[in-house]
Amino acid sequence: MQQQNGLRRDLGFVHAFSIVVGCVIGSGVFLKPGVVLGYTGDSTIALLAWLFGGIITIASGLTIAELAVKIPKTGGLYTYIEEVYGSTLGFLSGWMQTVIYAPALIGALGLYFGSLLAHFFSWPEGWQTVIGIITVLFLTGMNLLGARFGGWIQTLTTFGKLVPVFLITVFGLWYGDSQVLGVLFKSSQEFSFSSAVLATLFAYDGWILVGSVAGEVKNPSKVLPKAITAGLLLIMAAYMLINIAILHVLPAGQVVALGENAAGTASTILFGDFGGKLLSIGILVSIFGSLNGKILSMPRVPYAMAIRRQLPFSSVFAYVSKRFGTPVNSIFLITGIGIIFMCVLDSNRLSDIATFSIFVFYIFALMAVFRLRKGSEMKPGEYRVPWYPVIPLVSILGSLFVVLSTLWEKPMDSLMSILLTLVGLPLFWYQGKKKKETSSN
Repeated sequence: MQQQNGLRRDLGFVHAFSIVVGCVIGSGVFLKPGVVLGYTGDSTIALLAWLFGGIITIASGLTIAELAVKIPKTGGLYTYIEEVYGSTLGFLSGWMQTVIYAPALIGALGLYFGSLLAHFFSWPEGWQTVIGIITVLFLTGMNLLGARFGGWIQTLTTFGKLVPVFLITVFGLWYGDSQVLGVLFKSSQEFSFSSAVLATLFAYDGWILVGSVAGEVKNPSKVLPKAITAGLLLIMAAYMLINIAILHVLPAGQVVALGENAAGTASTILFGDFGGKLLSIGILVSIFGSLNGKILSMPRVPYAMAIRRQLPFSSVFAYVSKRFGTPVNSIFLITGIGIIFMCVLDSNRLSDIATFSIFVFYIFALMAVFRLRKGSEMKPGEYRVPWYPVIPLVSILGSLFVVLSTLWEKPMDSLMSILLTLVGLPLFWYQGKKKKETSSN
């Protein structure tokens, strides 16, 4: 049995392919079609935005996998950046995930879930924030009881996200009769291709996790690029097909007006009231599972930082419940900030802020491949990104386009993200000074 760094290489192509698909497919495909259309005002350009987002994702996944092979440590983005660029930038990446990315994602998913549930039961639209907060609090409580409870919820909801994607795509393409390509319509949003791509990247988010299996894949130099490329190509095709299917059932302007409720409305048209409600439940289950997954995994970042005494009140956030074995206060920190965000910002702004803030640091991680290539020798069978340096450059330039365009077109949200990240610098220096004083006494 092949073994390296204590990890058994047991995963073949099918396993690696399944992990790639499972990491990425989530709730965004149901939530973002109307947003992408709204920013383009043209169904063809909207589909191109989904294609462009998919290309960035495939190039990024292939690139980050090399980083994961060279830095076979837990911690993901936080660890990659710290190993390559040092503790200061590493801290800022963890700080950004703690105070912006994770809470904003949780807040956005909570609000999306609240909106869909209110629509499902025909409740007043104003209830979505209350429903979202109650849902976040419920899942927080379940995950406080232990990873086992959160894991059960995750397992039960995994298949829920695949059924609606398949059924809406197949029956929408079969029975729909609306025009798909070349549909122009008036939108309240100003045209912004970069904002449309940013919205698609929310649906593609999760690609960085594909590198987590790199150390456990048989013959990674051959299997990993095939699994990543095949998996992400399938996801990109599924995302584009479900958008085509929805446009085949609903006029583009109506998709924009319905927003996150477009997929549920298309289901009702295709399958009648009862069938539509069943598929709407499947979509709700998918979003519920995505939200649970974020609450289950994301508090581990501030917990890891607290263990290393990088956060104020580190002893508080490093606390683990003796009864349940969970980082209680780190979970409260992430979900607490998320609930505050839910009260002051809408779901689409939160998802854009989350995607923008994480992509700033994704760019650093993608550029790290060039730094690690210098002076390093390739080991037999070691995975390296194919078509180097073309693939890494595609991922970096595509990501830069999205980040710089967002900074230009949405300066307030972008600058808020940057400022909240930079607030971490004096905290990092203060914590470092405290550690030195403690160690010298």
